[in-house]
Amino acid sequence: MSAWRGRLALGLLPLALVGCAAAREPAAATAERAAPVPDDAAALHVLQRVTYGPRPGDVARVRAVGVGAWLERQLDPDRIDDTAVEQALRALPTLTMSIADLQRDYPRLDPELQRKLASGEMTPRELREQYPTDKRPGRIVAELQTARMLRAVNSERQLQEVMVDFWFNHFNVFANKGEVRWYVTAYERDVIRPHALGRFPDLLRATARHPAMLYYLDNWLSVRPGYTVRTGPNQGRRAGLNENYARELLELHTLGVDGGYTQADVTEVARAFTGWSINRPRQDAHFVFRPGTHDVGEKRVLGYSIRAGGERDGEQILDLLAGHPTTARFIARKLVRRLVADEVPPALVERVATAYRTTGGDIRAMLRVIFAAPEFQAPAAAGAKIKKPSEFVVSATRAVGATVDARGAWALARATAEIGEGLYEAVPPTGHADRAEAWVNPGALLSRMNFALALADGRLPGVRSDLGTLVGDADRRQPRAVLEQLLTGLLHGRSSPQTRAVLIAQLDQPEITRLTADDRGPANTDVGKLAALVLGSPEFQRR
Repeated sequence: MSAWRGRLALGLLPLALVGCAAAREPAAATAERAAPVPDDAAALHVLQRVTYGPRPGDVARVRAVGVGAWLERQLDPDRIDDTAVEQALRALPTLTMSIADLQRDYPRLDPELQRKLASGEMTPRELREQYPTDKRPGRIVAELQTARMLRAVNSERQLQEVMVDFWFNHFNVFANKGEVRWYVTAYERDVIRPHALGRFPDLLRATARHPAMLYYLDNWLSVRPGYTVRTGPNQGRRAGLNENYARELLELHTLGVDGGYTQADVTEVARAFTGWSINRPRQDAHFVFRPGTHDVGEKRVLGYSIRAGGERDGEQILDLLAGHPTTARFIARKLVRRLVADEVPPALVERVATAYRTTGGDIRAMLRVIFAAPEFQAPAAAGAKIKKPSEFVVSATRAVGATVDARGAWALARATAEIGEGLYEAVPPTGHADRAEAWVNPGALLSRMNFALALADGRLPGVRSDLGTLVGDADRRQPRAVLEQLLTGLLHGRSSPQTRAVLIAQLDQPEITRLTADDRGPANTDVGKLAALVLGSPEFQRR
């Protein structure tokens, strides 16, 4: 980073820290509310929560069709034409490949090649010739990351993309754990995406059977206590119960950490899922139930007797948990936290939980309750959430009206990782956090500002924008006039007096005016650098 960029970013840091430190305060206390008319304010609020942020003209488009009608359309993404995005995704061939095809076309490094490289018999260049980088397993996850950002920026099906991100984190798998890198594409494509706006019990069952989840949480290795491996390289080894999946199923997927279960319940759930495994994990990798490894005894979970027999023991557990009222409240709380505020309104959680129970876990029904809620529409809810790194990167890109191709989407994915959110790379089963404290720290905020500078400077390959359209006919000789246009275009007039004062104080800087101490002519405002200042403001860190 050059000296002037470093000074500019560091100059913005106190501003962003002050704003984000107030993340738990009602947004109305820190931002001016006079600028947007009521209809515009409602449309803007919905766009901030239900999408990855408004593009130029989006507020007017939502207002024109009506907020309610626009939300209903988002709830039925199949009605929305997304041809342009689907065409762009064709540049990423791994997205449509089966697990078997990915295993074949993106193989592991041959141990003999690895030995030759380590011994010096083969140079790195010779290795690249025999094992090219574009045919290595890392390409699979890279294309998945690229696709996620491409969809987030360009897709018209914005609510679906928001919910895919939400549910992937809820049912997180770590892409870089062993075989998961060959499974994760199918996991998102065949499990998360089709059920993101469907029914929670169906999503729960689909995750439980997918090899990505079975491998990530080690259930594919879980067998009845005292089982002895009969074939293969581990023949004769005694194996036993693995409780990883059972614990996360209860703690993270359904009941929640305070869900009223005991360690005994965890053990009993693990017993019920013995035999749920993966057939041919290094080939086509599909679910298989192995009766010989299953614990056939009766299980007792949450006071209920489980003795359906064989594979049905696990299915009965999933039915029990999906229909449990504690699961309804836990899922409702997470949805409300994502769409309303970190500190969830208890009354709204109960109404959403009621929708879960009465509809059998219909996700659309729960979302409709949230969207119609006074708590969602209240002025205090506007700007109450701090954007995750991916949300910041995508919303900034959308805000400046940038066009993004596959190369640009990959650049955005890398930028997101540099700020702290490596897509598909969350190691713990909790996934990436959805609360402010996980993302508010000086290092992360400085990285956000550096990204804003790179975006505004046009230094991201494959990301193209015309910042001139944001300032219209504002006189470039008057930095204040340019700033006012950017505050309207990027913040929609929602800037606090403190933010405005700090930004105005930057307007005489040579990096902004393009003037040195010896220049006598009028300013020639650098729109890009001034836009980066606005994107680095605390108001833009909120949604």
